[in-house]
Amino acid sequence: MVLENHQGEILVAKRADYKHLGGMWEFPGGKVEQGETQLQAIIRETKEEIDFDLPTAIPLITTTHEYEDLILTLDVWYHQANNPKVYPNEGQPLKWVKRTELKNLGMPEADMPTIQAIENLTFS
Repeated sequence: MVLENHQGEILVAKRADYKHLGGMWEFPGGKVEQGETQLQAIIRETKEEIDFDLPTAIPLITTTHEYEDLILTLDVWYHQANNPKVYPNEGQPLKWVKRTELKNLGMPEADMPTIQAIENLTFS
């Protein structure tokens, strides 16, 4: 989930050290559970991870990345909110960063296409 605030900053969360790619920054989100649509899953995951009631979101990008030990498909959704209030329900560090700073954060390789899509976002 790409959540952008009214100042043009994107929310990122730090992965727990014990997880795959631990210590890296990532976009909040998670897996789709059986019987859920992509949108239902991102609304649920956003509430579970950052205590944000996501009213809606738009599809941003779908990418697939192959790591040594797994193949990951990411369906990334986007929402812009005016001064969103978030809380780290899982105790993970959260921070807001400018779009241009994302590529320098130390994010997983799988997120690079999403970062490029964010940099290219324009609204009419």
